[in-house]
Amino acid sequence: MAGGKATPKKDKMLKVSSGQPVKTGEILARGMSTYKAGINVKGQGTMQASCPGDVYFTKKKTPHGKVRTFINVKVKEK
Repeated sequence: MAGGKATPKKDKMLKVSSGQPVKTGEILARGMSTYKAGINVKGQGTMQASCPGDVYFTKKKTPHGKVRTFINVKVKEK
């Protein structure tokens, strides 16, 4: 970085929105601890779709009372 100026990181963010179609292996979120892997999603730091389909989000409450948001992929039917 020239002149000691730091640029903000743009790679740590949510990559898809709800209802968006995705392919197998497509990155859904990277470097975010606020989202957890749900149905048909694999990974922790970098979450990827394990099958083609449409993205949707769900919220669940943990036994400690904290609300978690899960990223899920609904399989497309042929």
